[in-house]
Amino acid sequence: MKDLSIPPGPGCPRGLTVPAAELSEQFTHASGPGGQGVNTADSRVQLSLDLATTTALDERQRQRALQNLNERLTGTVLTVTAAEHRSQYRNRMAARERLAALLRGALAPPVARRATKPTRGSQRRRLAAKRRRAELKGLRRRPSAE
Repeated sequence: MKDLSIPPGPGCPRGLTVPAAELSEQFTHASGPGGQGVNTADSRVQLSLDLATTTALDERQRQRALQNLNERLTGTVLTVTAAEHRSQYRNRMAARERLAALLRGALAPPVARRATKPTRGSQRRRLAAKRRRAELKGLRRRPSAE
C-alpha cells in the first residue's frame, strides 16, 4: 500500500501525505452483487487513521480535524468503509478517496459570513408587502359607524 496523498487546498496549503504505515486496512465480506465469489471474496474495505498519532498533521490541523470530524470518530480513529465495487482493489481506492475528501473538508477553515445591507429594491418590496398585508387585514375589520 502506498502513502495517501492529499492535494493542496484550504487548511493544507502544501498538501498532505499520510504515511502508509499509519493507515490500517481491514477486509470483510461485502453484501450485494458478486456472483460466485460473493461468499469467498473479502471485498469490503475499512480504512482507518488515528488522528491523534498521525505525523501527517501539525498540531493546529490535528485540533481542527478532531473538532470537525468529532461525529465520525471512534475515540480519535477515523474509519471509512467502501463496499460499492465487486473488486477489492477498487474498494480500496474508493476508501482512500473518501478518507482524503473527509480530511480535506475537515482541515478547511470555517467560512465567516459577511453581513450585507439589504438592497433598496428589497426594502421597497418588503414595505409594499407589509402595506398590502395591513390593507387586507383592515378589510376584515367591522365597518365603522360613520
